Amino acid sequence: MSVSIDISRVPSSGYRFAPSPLAELGSAVHLLMEPTHHPAQNGWVSSVTAAVEPHLLDRLIEADFLWRTSRADMLLPAEPGATLTDELDAVDALSDETWVSAALLTSSCGTVPLFRNLGSPLVDPAARELARERALARGPRQIAFVDFVLTEPARARALVRRLLEDCDAAFFAEAWRQLLPRLSADSRFKRDVLATTGVRGLVGTLSPAVALDEAGTRIVVDKLQDNATTADGSGVTFLPSVLGHPHLLVVHAPGWRPVIQYPVTGERMPPSSTAIELIQERLHALDNPVRLRLARSLIRGPHTTADLAESWGLSAPEVSRHLAILRQAGFVTTSRRGRYVVYVFDAVAAARLGRDMVEALLR
Repeated sequence: MSVSIDISRVPSSGYRFAPSPLAELGSAVHLLMEPTHHPAQNGWVSSVTAAVEPHLLDRLIEADFLWRTSRADMLLPAEPGATLTDELDAVDALSDETWVSAALLTSSCGTVPLFRNLGSPLVDPAARELARERALARGPRQIAFVDFVLTEPARARALVRRLLEDCDAAFFAEAWRQLLPRLSADSRFKRDVLATTGVRGLVGTLSPAVALDEAGTRIVVDKLQDNATTADGSGVTFLPSVLGHPHLLVVHAPGWRPVIQYPVTGERMPPSSTAIELIQERLHALDNPVRLRLARSLIRGPHTTADLAESWGLSAPEVSRHLAILRQAGFVTTSRRGRYVVYVFDAVAAARLGRDMVEALLR
């Protein structure tokens, strides 16, 4: 399953790279609501939750439709502003129908379906009923929030803006000050990559879950839904995120400029295969009793092919075939000792498998 963006008629000037305070604030709020998705940020989550007023966190839970399991499209601006105030002003300029749809129904960057054939819940009874059904599954506070949005959209919009401004004052402004240099540097790097290597080189720096099709006309993102959009006449916006790692978000709703919020990790990107394919390859490498026996020997120390063949009663060619699979998956490395080639098991790579699998599933 994937989301694809048609870029066949997008010039190089149609790609925008910039940090967005609103998008990163959305990532921060999601992180506070779903800390188990972000184990590497446990320290930051703990410090924030210990420092802020409990009532503020309670208000975030009440409006979690906007940021827990999916992110409202309006929180990922296609035209990033210089300040959070600038971006919130742009959100205020949306019509009530657009704002309510983005808040309750058409968040396209999560795992929920995108209901393209429905209108705004403010005017479409079917959309309204669907929004309420989704809220009922979350609990009484969520249905109360949705009913508030549906009956008093102007007051609801003001409440959400005030809530985001309170989060900025309580914890985000300082985090943004520290993150902005890193996010700006990554945006500059992406612009340089696009200028020197083109779109194919660019997508290789975003995430292992992002690729360019063979024709070079579509950006394809591995997501839990099948959808397509076009960037004709608008282009594509790329928003770097530190707090959003490992999530990869894609705005692809009709009428919205495509936006990709990608994680900035500071780590070398894996090869061109998608993250899920990489995980499958590594699990397959260990899903064999012979290779597990070889791994048990190698993790205790370096061995040659002959050593392993003798230890386990195997032929040298058979051992070589299994070692090649382990090496391709990144579990085994080689080094030369005189005229012998010895194999070493990478325990760190094995330890990362669980973390990498969780991050791939969360993208």
